[in-house]
Amino acid sequence: MRYTSELIIGSIVDLAGVSRAKMVPANRVDVFVTSGMGASPSWSVFCADDALAFTEELSAVGDLRLRIAESDLRAVGDDVSWAPATLHELDGSISAVCSRTALRRTVQTLAHDNLEARVGHEIEFTLFGGVVAEQWSAYGLGAALAQESFVRDLLVNAERAQLNIEQFHAEYGLGQFEISLAPASPLEAADSVITARILICRTARSHGMAASFSPMPIVGGSGNGAHQHISLTRSGKPIFSGGKQDYGMTEDGAGAVGGLLAHLADLGAVLASSPLSGLRLQPDTWSGAFICWGHENREAAVRFCAESIGNPHGANVEVKVVDASANPYLATAVILGAMHAGIAGALTLPPEVSVNPSGLADAQRAVLSITRMPTEMGEMLQRLRLSEVAKSVLGDTIIDAMVAVKALEKSRCSELDESVLVERLRYAWSA
Repeated sequence: MRYTSELIIGSIVDLAGVSRAKMVPANRVDVFVTSGMGASPSWSVFCADDALAFTEELSAVGDLRLRIAESDLRAVGDDVSWAPATLHELDGSISAVCSRTALRRTVQTLAHDNLEARVGHEIEFTLFGGVVAEQWSAYGLGAALAQESFVRDLLVNAERAQLNIEQFHAEYGLGQFEISLAPASPLEAADSVITARILICRTARSHGMAASFSPMPIVGGSGNGAHQHISLTRSGKPIFSGGKQDYGMTEDGAGAVGGLLAHLADLGAVLASSPLSGLRLQPDTWSGAFICWGHENREAAVRFCAESIGNPHGANVEVKVVDASANPYLATAVILGAMHAGIAGALTLPPEVSVNPSGLADAQRAVLSITRMPTEMGEMLQRLRLSEVAKSVLGDTIIDAMVAVKALEKSRCSELDESVLVERLRYAWSA
């Protein structure tokens, strides 16, 4: 399909979760597709505050290419089209640090065991510049209708970009909203996250506002999550329904949930490790601060959504700990990798937690093996380095680079006042 847009944009997501882009006039789209646009290897090791965490492999020496597929281009408005880019070496081979390829490789690994995943993303964001505090109420009708023109324009822009938004509502925090995207294949779903951020930010700017996806956009406020809903089939049959385990899970389904819980703490550096993530990942905030599972339990890190008439997409698990500072391709890849490891190891399903785990005594949590998601960066990076799931899914190049990025972020941000840090990173993950 030939696009008539005047401007073509291709972007990657780096290891701090920030989108980095190249733009070309429309008459150079063929070059973007076949040769790609040059980018320093250091693009992948920027921190959220734009400091550089060089590694032996990724520095100012050398060159990579961002390449797009013309079939992936989406019209995002004002004669602009965008496509997700893959990272290539100069000889045309895929770069070891390409996050889209890491996810594609994980999908292929699942396919070897006749497993297929569908992913639905929930995207929380906060609007600044157009929300009146006195008119706000959490989940309120008035709060939503006060932004009616923004919502209308966003839905029009989404339809043009072929982005399937299923739901929109005002959230808990002042100026906070959430959209839900329709389930799709893992790669398409991750691409849609970036499309959604582009459209939300462009639409907000057209209304004199700015959109933040920051895990903590306001000091003491409500954190923004980036929850992922995962469903799996094996040989075409769902593994989270139709079985004899809890809530209809099959043995594979129970193993998938067991694997996710067994490895979740080791993967925190991929899922929620920005300098602000720990401010969000707290008990009693619906962020999944405790590693456990429960049917429709929004305080559990893994919320199980059973098959029912009220669940038209079928049974799935929601991973609540993820925030927008995570690279969505890598976050989905490690979640699927943990589930696959649980299925392959035939892990058993731990006891369900049907209450808010923060209300349990320490001894009760110990009996149920409930632990907190780690938020201390040193522990998170050590766990990442030792994780067999991370090594298998991501590879040494991505792990080494992520450790370098997160360690530098920690050293640069640990001494900053919280209010300064929140303001500095408020729009780091916007588009």
